[in-house]
Amino acid sequence: MTQSTYTHPYATDMAHLLTQDSFGKVYLVGAGPGDPGLLTLKAKGLLEHADVVIHDALVSPPILAMISARTQVIDAGKRRGRHSMAQLEITQLLIEQAQNHAVVVRLKGGDPFVFGRGGEEMVGLLEAGIDVEVVPGITAGIAAPAYAGIPVTHRGYSSSVTFVTGHEATGKYRPQVNWAALAQGSETIVVYMGVHNLPNIVSELVAAGLSLETPVALVRWGTRPEHEELIGSLATIVQQVEEQQFQAPAIAVIGNVVNLYETLAPASPMHSPHWSTIQA
Repeated sequence: MTQSTYTHPYATDMAHLLTQDSFGKVYLVGAGPGDPGLLTLKAKGLLEHADVVIHDALVSPPILAMISARTQVIDAGKRRGRHSMAQLEITQLLIEQAQNHAVVVRLKGGDPFVFGRGGEEMVGLLEAGIDVEVVPGITAGIAAPAYAGIPVTHRGYSSSVTFVTGHEATGKYRPQVNWAALAQGSETIVVYMGVHNLPNIVSELVAAGLSLETPVALVRWGTRPEHEELIGSLATIVQQVEEQQFQAPAIAVIGNVVNLYETLAPASPMHSPHWSTIQA
């Protein structure tokens, strides 16, 4: 590799040089839930100056459009049933790119550390001697309900919220989410990636004592123009999903805060007649 004297404006010390004797830096960047207006200024700057961007499947097209034309773009998207790269392959790719480029951006939907495997990638990079920094993003578990008109906490409805994955890794540190504990310990439960496992989740929560009348909201593609919402209860939501063929990716909100939907939804950006224009 030939020696370079290129100084990248977004390196942490503002003078990070990639030479024969040093590696570049990897930024684990949260792209947010989809609305480009929710992207952080730091993330935007990195996209405009990165040498390489390796992105996930859930990063929205308007955010991908912010990447500089000179930047190499690699799609490492993982979707249920069709992984383009294994996780170890992605980490190895990040290492290899950092050995050849000054600034490498790993662009992940939502926040890198909230069910985004950013922690796994950061450990692998540090073990390989690669400099790495996380740039947080707005997570879908907060943004998708908010854009639908559902606050995850409210003094009159819920003083606690739990974020949980509905799709767990095989061979993880413990066998399963303790849904019974969540049912008794949290007034709002926000489930990521739970559509495919929804019948089991509902069954577990009802068995743990939650009322069948407990409100449930599903928000698909939250904060994007193609968003969809489905409002029901623990008694009805599984059948509604089947009848309407409601698909992932979606966030599930379970709890009495969903009762605020009818009041607050009309003020949501998603329900504005100008939404599509704003997103264009």
